[in-house]
Amino acid sequence: MSRKKIIFILPILIVAVIFFTPSCKKLNINQLKANHHFSKANNHFTESQYRLAIEEYEKTLEYNPELTLAYRFLGESYKNQYKAGDESPRNLERAEKAIENLKLALEKEPTNIQIVHSLGDMYDRMQRLEDAEGMFLRVLELDPTNMENYYVVAGFYNRYAGENKDIHKKAEEMYLRRIELDPQNPQGYAYAAQFYDNIRPIPDFDKAYAMHQIIVEMKPDDALPLFTIGVNRFNKAYRLQNILSRQERIALADESEQTLLKSAELDPNYPDTYAYVNLLYRNVHSHLYPERSERFIRDADRYTERYTQVRKRQLDKIRLEEELKKGQEER
Repeated sequence: MSRKKIIFILPILIVAVIFFTPSCKKLNINQLKANHHFSKANNHFTESQYRLAIEEYEKTLEYNPELTLAYRFLGESYKNQYKAGDESPRNLERAEKAIENLKLALEKEPTNIQIVHSLGDMYDRMQRLEDAEGMFLRVLELDPTNMENYYVVAGFYNRYAGENKDIHKKAEEMYLRRIELDPQNPQGYAYAAQFYDNIRPIPDFDKAYAMHQIIVEMKPDDALPLFTIGVNRFNKAYRLQNILSRQERIALADESEQTLLKSAELDPNYPDTYAYVNLLYRNVHSHLYPERSERFIRDADRYTERYTQVRKRQLDKIRLEEELKKGQEER
């Protein structure tokens, strides 16, 4: 390269350095300031000081508007200040700020499941059901193999089902999809059974019973599944006593008694089993067989005493364990 060309290029490089260097310095200074405020904001957030956290996250974004986590936790801070059901302008503003910043975070990280879930939860708190549903279903799309996600979506539907058959059906589908994905896991059947047992105003006793039976087949030596069947059959016989025939109630009561007593044999230290045998004898058997009512009431009293004894032992054990733990911590 000729000397003349070098002399010509050199001034251009000098000009470039003059203009570039201050820009780099400003960028670095802004980055340092952003990090400083972000660190302070995180400390406030951890201490549940959300108003102070908001101030620091906003300062962070002034210096670094590309920091996704700042948008996310700014949204979380507003979300934690929001009070569901409060229609005051200030509270509604918090809600909108929470949604605005969570959406900005999601725009930058569209596959971040935690942000999607948080935004869905915020919509849920505001009872914006269609928006919440969209977010929760998006969680499933992003992570279809995570079993817990199906319970989240099912729980969301379940909260709003009431007597709405369409929403109720959506909740049921989620529980059944969960079972299809992992049919050898008894947990899926347990959640589905709980769902059917808790339907209002009248549980679907028989669908719950079918789920409980599958769990018993999987875990024949476990007392708890037998206990749940006993409770299910008792509840159906007792709650539908004005609908079912006497023979139907007798069959339900007999199965309830058999499974509860078998559960007690497998685990004699579970007090609730004796409580339900008491209820069964007192509220079902004594009415089905009025001629033997006194005997069933005596049996009910006996199981009440048994419940009291076992429950006392259980509480004494818990108390002793707590005292032992406390003593170890003091040493």
